[in-house]
This record gives sequence, structure tokens and C-alpha cells, in this order.
Amino acid sequence: MRYTTQFLLSATSDEHFPAATVPEIAFLGRSNVGKSSLLNALAGEKAAKVSSTPGRTRAINFFAMLDPQQRPRMIFADLPGYGYAKISKSISATWPSFIEPYLAERGTLGLCICLVDSNIAPQPSDKQLIDYFRETGREFLVVATKIDRLSGNNRTKNLAALKKAHGLTEILAISAKTSVGIKELWSRIEAVEKNN
Repeated sequence: MRYTTQFLLSATSDEHFPAATVPEIAFLGRSNVGKSSLLNALAGEKAAKVSSTPGRTRAINFFAMLDPQQRPRMIFADLPGYGYAKISKSISATWPSFIEPYLAERGTLGLCICLVDSNIAPQPSDKQLIDYFRETGREFLVVATKIDRLSGNNRTKNLAALKKAHGLTEILAISAKTSVGIKELWSRIEAVEKNN
């Protein structure tokens, strides 16, 4: 199905969250991992602002994915990046206080997409986030971004290192630039919509 993207709002507290009516997909990752680029690749348009400066997103940005009749089918939630301060017990000291209630309590949150950079060594902060999802029972999928920057051997080696470090059997390799993995990611997202 082809969707159009509509920016809904930027939430800086849980009172600002949109009405919980359709399944939500949250996008999380370290600052500068490529969340906005991936959102734009999925949307097929420049819905999210892309910045070369890490940590630009300070709110949760909500985007409605509309069907051809302009009805919202699901909502994408772009969360602030982390990684410039050690993730604490409450996920991250640098994250605003409304992030944890969103992840822990949002009833319509159907899938958390955790982005990791395929070009750098596994990061402890990513592992802490993945462990948090395991502990809370949240559905999550780990996506390795910027895969187009790696050649065949390095790609295999880096993906294997990420799987091992994070205790995963699956990581979906993605490139927002070349669209590698975008179709597969869409099918995972649409499965959430169908199951809700």
C-alpha cells in the first residue's frame, strides 16, 4: 500500500502525545545513526528533517501514515537520539523524562525499531536499549544503517559482530541511500498494522 506522510506534532511531554488510535512504530538509536534519513526513505519524501549535527531531535516527532483515502493507518514516532551520555537505569540521563513513559506505557506502540550504525563497533548504549526492550517485553527489531558504505566482506564481518555483541539472531541491513532493505522493513511494519 502506498502511504502519504503527514506531520502531526512534536511532543515534549506525555500530555502532548496524539490520541492512541492506530498502531505506532517507534524509531530509536544513537544520535546521528540515520533515523531521519530512514524515515524519509520509508516515507518516500522528506518528512523528517535531516541534520548533520547529532542530537537535533529533542522531542518525539509523530508522523501519520495515511492511506489513499487519507485515513491514518499507523503512526511513526521519531525519538531523540542518545549516546552522548551513558544510558542510565531510566534509559538515558540525556533523554527527556517523557521518553520512558512513552516506551513503557504507550498501549498502541506496536514495534520499536532500534537503529545501529553498521560502520562502527557495537556500542554499549545500543545494548542497554536492546536489553531494556527484552526486560519490558516490547516488540523490537534491530536495523543496521548505512550498509551501503561497507564492502561485502566488511559487511558480513560487521553484521556478525553486531549480532554477537547484542545477542541477536537477526539484524536487518538497511541503506536509506540505496534503498537496500527498505522493502523488507516495510513488510515488517505492515505486519504490525495488520496484527492490531
